[in-house]
Amino acid sequence: MVDLNHQLVVVTGASSGIGLAMTEHLLKAGYRVLGIAKDFSDSPIKNESFDSIELDLADLDGLPAALKKIISNIDQPVRALVNNAGLGKMGHLEQLSVDDIRLVMDTNFLSHAIVTKCFLPLLKQQGELVDIIFTGSEAALKGSRQGSVYCASKFAIRGFAQALREECAKSSVRITLINPGAVRTPFFDDLHFEPGAAKENAIQASDVGQLLITVLNVRPGTVIDEINLSPQTQVWQRKP
Repeated sequence: MVDLNHQLVVVTGASSGIGLAMTEHLLKAGYRVLGIAKDFSDSPIKNESFDSIELDLADLDGLPAALKKIISNIDQPVRALVNNAGLGKMGHLEQLSVDDIRLVMDTNFLSHAIVTKCFLPLLKQQGELVDIIFTGSEAALKGSRQGSVYCASKFAIRGFAQALREECAKSSVRITLINPGAVRTPFFDDLHFEPGAAKENAIQASDVGQLLITVLNVRPGTVIDEINLSPQTQVWQRKP
């Protein structure tokens, strides 16, 4: 049996929502986890196998230097890199500010591209099986009203993952994209709408966390390219 305590998984956006659920499932499976997020002050995780680093991934100018420092301090094999951090700014395009557009694209796409670029040399040099997993969205599959910029950021991640998969095909690095539909998380706290209240109207964050473990357990030589998850019945409601 492989001792997973010698395998590290790096998760961005690990402080809440899907990233938190992924972290909890990884820890339960026996991995060590390095979580990266802007703020861990409300994180419920208290586990000796979990380390956290507070970093604003949308600060693109400072990101490469910060990542270089993080990578230089890693002293064990990295089993997976999970690019999960994300946010939403929804509305008709003319309602969004230029700052909104930049924040969404910087957080949801450009930060993932930079994180992956910085980690990739290390991951390839290890010469062992490594997974790079991106949290995409059903918004990467079809554009939707009031989601122009958010959809664009997720379409960008999907194209990036597809191209990177081909670039890494001859190495030990696998690329997987997970596209959840509506997930009942704090993602909707600052939005004017949310999934319906019935359990079949939204995915649970733990569903995505469980799926992450499945991806990691696929035998070497097989790649799960892309997974789409949807609520059984899609219902949206405006907040009161």
